[in-house]
Amino acid sequence: MRHFCIALVTALSLSAAGCQNRAGPGGVTADDAEVFSAIAPEEKLYFGGNEPFWGGDAVGQELRYTTPENIDGDVIAVKRFAGLGGLGLSGELGGKPFDMLVTDAPCDDTMADRSYPFTITLKIGEETREGCGWTDAKPFTGDANP
Repeated sequence: MRHFCIALVTALSLSAAGCQNRAGPGGVTADDAEVFSAIAPEEKLYFGGNEPFWGGDAVGQELRYTTPENIDGDVIAVKRFAGLGGLGLSGELGGKPFDMLVTDAPCDDTMADRSYPFTITLKIGEETREGCGWTDAKPFTGDANP
């Protein structure tokens, strides 16, 4: 699926819109929901995951993806899409579709004993990976040097 993140964010937005008559926690309806704005375009998002190890950062329409085999990383252009359910970053890495979804949901990395404010779902080609993310404004908690 070429635009996995856009499709997922859109689906989350549409499912929320389909619940317009039902109030959620605190009486909030989908009509009251705002587009994801937890990460501004000029704010740097850091992300990473385990097994296999991967990471990087993104700011604006540029994303750097790293692995232990490529510590400096590859820089790719990405399109940003903010929906009701999160932020999508889509581009191409090594000739394969690269789609990342960032959701405002807590994420724990038990290997590093850290907690993060964002959950990351990454799809490169047909492979899906799970990870965590943070920004300077919304940092992780736990040991800075595990």
